[in-house]
Amino acid sequence: MGRRRAARELALKALFQVDLALADPLEALSGAFSGGEYDEDTREFARRLLLGAIQHREHIDGVIAKHAREWTLDRMANVDRNVLRLAVYEILYLPDVPPGVSVDEAVEMVKKYSTAESGRFVNGILGGLVRNLDDEMTGTDVS
Repeated sequence: MGRRRAARELALKALFQVDLALADPLEALSGAFSGGEYDEDTREFARRLLLGAIQHREHIDGVIAKHAREWTLDRMANVDRNVLRLAVYEILYLPDVPPGVSVDEAVEMVKKYSTAESGRFVNGILGGLVRNLDDEMTGTDVS
């Protein structure tokens, strides 16, 4: 498994705990790290994803809601919702990651941790975002 894929999975595990158990983000990430040996680049990318998704959560959730026609965030599967948050953060705030890579990685994660149907669901939402990326980027502080 590549470093960035490992980092995304670590960030997902931590974000899931933050979302559902209201865990402290850094404690949740530390717990995720305890499951294996990870180099500093992997750890840093996981931290960046987790903290960025949390910092920009209100905006990210609004973007997801806009593209998830007839689905509210609270009706989504917990894994799907949090994978979407991480992917939307990557697409909107990490210009060094191509949007297609973010979409592909998100789809693979939900297939692994959620259901086969979740792959189509997540792909549809993120595909809508990518098709309208210029509109979504207006006013986005990329930091």
